[in-house]
Amino acid sequence: MSERPLQDKIALVTGASRGIGAATARALGAAGAHVVLTARTAGGLEEVEEAIYASGGSATIAPMDLTENESIARLAAAVSERWNALDLLVLNAASLGSLTAVGAIDFKEFAKVLTLNVTAQAAMLASFDPLLRAGSQARVIGLTSSVGRTPRAYWGSYGASKAAFENLLLSYGEEVRHVSGVRVVIVDPGATRTKMRARAFPGENAETVKAPEVVAERILALAIDGFETGHFERVE
Repeated sequence: MSERPLQDKIALVTGASRGIGAATARALGAAGAHVVLTARTAGGLEEVEEAIYASGGSATIAPMDLTENESIARLAAAVSERWNALDLLVLNAASLGSLTAVGAIDFKEFAKVLTLNVTAQAAMLASFDPLLRAGSQARVIGLTSSVGRTPRAYWGSYGASKAAFENLLLSYGEEVRHVSGVRVVIVDPGATRTKMRARAFPGENAETVKAPEVVAERILALAIDGFETGHFERVE
């Protein structure tokens, strides 16, 4: 395999300032892709950008809040002004919210979780659909959680958002399957050493779970090798 199998490819990664998003962005950049990095934290994005350039890659940072009105449309417009197509879209950004019984859900917080985990993802797909279709074999990789398919006590808010996200993404995949080269895959990263994981399992020894780089390498492999729409896999 070429040292830079994604040379001349354009990738966009959400939630790219830390954790799985940052590790994925670094892996894609090292493989030759020009990576557009989005997250709310500019400082974290700058660190990832520097790491990508240090590996011989290139990147563009776009600090933004995906839940703000028109922010996604503005990002898509900016990307389309510079490039004719988007080859890879990694939908990684998500919010955990509070782990609580369904009967005790704070509905204002729940609305915020749904806005980022579902509504913003729909906006990303709608806004970048023309650029994805313009690519010859564009790929969309969505990060999910096992609770989206296997309900767990006190995880109802987050689990419901991930179940909705999966359905949304797979529906999009079916819509473009026969009219474009766009393909969609869902990846469950499993137990991974991230800040979200630490918040959900505060007593857990972080060294007992895998590093984000393990998940990033699998995402990179999918970006290179391709897959059929609807593919799902869990990274152990």
